[in-house]
Amino acid sequence: MGDNKQKALELGQKPVGKLLTQYALPAIVAMTASSLYNIIDRAFIGQVVGADAIAGLGITFPFMNLSAAFGAAVGVGSSTCISVKLGQKDYKTAELLLGNTVTLNLIVGFVFMAVCLIFLDPILHFFGASDVTLPYAREFMQVILLGNVITHMYFGMNAVLRASGKPRHAMYATLFTVGCNIFLVIAFVWWFRWGIRGAALATVTSQTLAMIWQLWILGDKRELLHLRRGIYRLKSNLVRNIISIGVSPFLMNAASCVIVIFMNHQFLRYGGDMAVGAYSIANSIGMMFFMFVMGINQGMQPIAGYNFGAKKYDRMLRCLYLAMFWATAVLTVGWLLALFVPRPMARLFTTDDTLISLAATGILINMLMFPLIGFQAVIANFFQCIGRVQISIFLSLSRQLLFLLPLIIILPLFWGLNGVWAALPASDLIAAVVAAAVMWRTMREFRTK
Repeated sequence: MGDNKQKALELGQKPVGKLLTQYALPAIVAMTASSLYNIIDRAFIGQVVGADAIAGLGITFPFMNLSAAFGAAVGVGSSTCISVKLGQKDYKTAELLLGNTVTLNLIVGFVFMAVCLIFLDPILHFFGASDVTLPYAREFMQVILLGNVITHMYFGMNAVLRASGKPRHAMYATLFTVGCNIFLVIAFVWWFRWGIRGAALATVTSQTLAMIWQLWILGDKRELLHLRRGIYRLKSNLVRNIISIGVSPFLMNAASCVIVIFMNHQFLRYGGDMAVGAYSIANSIGMMFFMFVMGINQGMQPIAGYNFGAKKYDRMLRCLYLAMFWATAVLTVGWLLALFVPRPMARLFTTDDTLISLAATGILINMLMFPLIGFQAVIANFFQCIGRVQISIFLSLSRQLLFLLPLIIILPLFWGLNGVWAALPASDLIAAVVAAAVMWRTMREFRTK
């Protein structure tokens, strides 16, 4: 246990640049690999099952975002609380937070699964499914929802592993999930021809195996934080702390759900099922690069949270500046690729010429402001790391609800389908300006401290 405690203490002692690399690199590898296997899923579905299946899969994005919203409310909230408690050397409370995380994931995951399975078809229609795409979306989500408890637990335990000084173990869990999923997708979709249901089954199976390994690690009594009797009973003060911090990523993912619903309806209205499929492809490509930023944010979270708890504000700010720099650099690379090779990227998912043309245009427009939004995402996550939830919520929701939602409604009235696409970079630009203004004001406060 002494060695594990030292790993937690190094968050306040080791050079910040090395720490961010140590924590962010495994998260980046894990998140990018996770995005890659989602792309492989969609590529196999598009190539083997067909273009309509890609459109049907696009309808499930709001479902996935909504599930992620509930998972993030627990996982991100608890991991941030654990990081702060470790910074304060309150190891007993940190362990109670671990137990409460397990219980909350079980409760939230089961309730979400039950409600969504009961009302699955009406929900999918509301999300933008047509008579053509509904069967594909239903087949995929039935399997995903049955494994929802496992998915919540898997992501929640990965967040705990990172917060407790084990970023490499979190990376190994994700890489295993990716490798297993790719193998099973090839077997289920291409070999056994189980279609879109096979892709969903591959995802749930791989996450189940990874979760078993995570629980085995956290069950080791030699660990600083480990699963044991007496820590699973929910404590109101701990649950309030978890939810108060987790509400920011919850609202961000819930807002993404709302936005994707509106996007699907607008694409269906102005371009039909093929436009919905093009958005599914463009969104997948964009998310692959944005996963780098999410990995950087995950690496920053325990470092910023620990040093904020330890009142080492200079180290906290150095971590923030480095995270902003690397997020901007990564998304600039994505922007360049979207600018010069959008058609080859779209061709990975389908052989349909119409869908390729629509998706290539969508990739280019969707990623037009990528060089500006990297630091915006880091800033929003930074305020969450230090417990300033209201600012984090504002920055997270303003981009999607205050800026993007009105633009989705207004711009298509003038430019049709191109207006739906143009709403994405326009909202990114406005959100980046607002985030810069908020951060400039906050930096003055921390420099004083």
